[in-house]
Amino acid sequence: MRTHNPTRLAVAVVGAATLALPLAGTTAVAKPAPKPAPVPGPLNLGSPDQTETRTTTMVQRGVTHTLITRGGTDSSLRWIVEVNMPSQATSPDPDAPARSIQDKAAAEATRARLADAGFAATVEAVEQPAVADLPASTLGHRLRLDQTFATKAEADALVADLKAKGFSTRSWFTGWDGGTQAKGPWRINVLTIDPKHFKGELGATFGPDLATREKTTELAAFVGARAAINAGFFVMDPKAGAEGDPAGVAVYDGKLVSETIADRPALVLDPKARHTRVVNPVWKGEARLDGQRLQLDGINRVIGLIRNCGGDATDKVTALPLHDVTCTDDAELVAYTPDFAASTPAGEGAEVVLQGKRVVAAKATRGTALKAGQTSIQATGAYAQQLLSEVQVGERGTWTQRLTDGRARLDKPRTTVVNGGPELVRDGNLFVTQKRDGMNQPLNPSFDYGWVLQRNPRTFAGVDAQGRTLLVTVDGRQLTDLGLSIPEAAQVAKDLGMTDAINLDGGGSTAMVVDDELVTSPSDATGERGVGDAIVVE
Repeated sequence: MRTHNPTRLAVAVVGAATLALPLAGTTAVAKPAPKPAPVPGPLNLGSPDQTETRTTTMVQRGVTHTLITRGGTDSSLRWIVEVNMPSQATSPDPDAPARSIQDKAAAEATRARLADAGFAATVEAVEQPAVADLPASTLGHRLRLDQTFATKAEADALVADLKAKGFSTRSWFTGWDGGTQAKGPWRINVLTIDPKHFKGELGATFGPDLATREKTTELAAFVGARAAINAGFFVMDPKAGAEGDPAGVAVYDGKLVSETIADRPALVLDPKARHTRVVNPVWKGEARLDGQRLQLDGINRVIGLIRNCGGDATDKVTALPLHDVTCTDDAELVAYTPDFAASTPAGEGAEVVLQGKRVVAAKATRGTALKAGQTSIQATGAYAQQLLSEVQVGERGTWTQRLTDGRARLDKPRTTVVNGGPELVRDGNLFVTQKRDGMNQPLNPSFDYGWVLQRNPRTFAGVDAQGRTLLVTVDGRQLTDLGLSIPEAAQVAKDLGMTDAINLDGGGSTAMVVDDELVTSPSDATGERGVGDAIVVE
């Protein structure tokens, strides 16, 4: 454990008055303290009359950690039972399984069944607030039993009773309903990196290889970071690809190792934290084999599986981003570097191994251990036959890729890019890109309901008007930590002074490490989750 002498500042805020609260602490005693830049006052979160306390600790020169606690125990919050409803002919997707959000006719039909079984329930409209690319609307309807409970155990007993009678239900804490005037509690951790005083390095790491998950604490230790947060979306289920593989763009110190998901946003960092920004990057990859030019579908992912979709027109079910969905393509070309794993994915198809600018192996199956300096290209479907019939060992072979912001390259030395979405704030205004980034699924409104509108643990990042980089985590899914909806996360980002902000991976992945200590409370029952990568402050 490193030793340091933290400087702490605690401020309590009540009500909605705006105060100039510093998110930066003082520097070492030998140097004068930098003048802290003011930030907005109390957060616009939950009930407006809550007490809010901020405690700031200096991590290292130019880096502070601020813990914001807002509100306290709210006795009005209760446990309830929410009922999944089978689809009807009137539903957006009549063949869909029972879901927590349906059209009103399906909700009323299930309510009638509950009444016949002796249970009183209420159908409630769920409202989608207006965001940057969606108008305000009624998302659908949910169904909740009228009875409420003080404890989860009581609610679970009713869930078991309903299950025995053929209903699909769950217990739910009303504090996790997004947008409500709850009184808390919330716990928000903010790392602030001020480029005017920062002498360390800001970047990201995926650990020993891409296709393995490590905890944020382990990734911080791997590079000796003073602080870290979990970063981009990644593959968790082996059926969706290689566990730990970024589900979107990834550049680490200039090394481009994962392609984009359509034009979903990404966070761009430089080591001195001087040019943090949110962009919509563009990726292109091309193989040149004995005079042929072939467009690549991706890099360092299991061929044929596109997590979060957003590939090309040959992908099923869509070429558009579709969050938490794995699209497929039975004819692809995907490149691999030694960063991927001990071996490239095995299976039917073909694989060409390159060393320098020459083909050193051409195989009628996929799966090989790449040596230092080697790369490979795998092919499936019609591409496999083409690759084997036209490429020979000893022939010239190369592949190239580039990542740009539409103009300048992003895959350049000393640059880090991590994937995310949706955007939260742009040019100082709320700017949630829910539809564009695949978090709006009209045929499955239960996704929007659970992922966007309900409160969950969140991780997000951005830059403020003073050019400072802010890395934020918010605990959730616990009685002592309510979490945020996506609209609430955008509001909190704006309240913290961010002019541009992006949502990163959240839920059970949300984690922050400061001086080797996990300062967040994981929501997974098993504790801290292994993730794909982490943003690190060294």
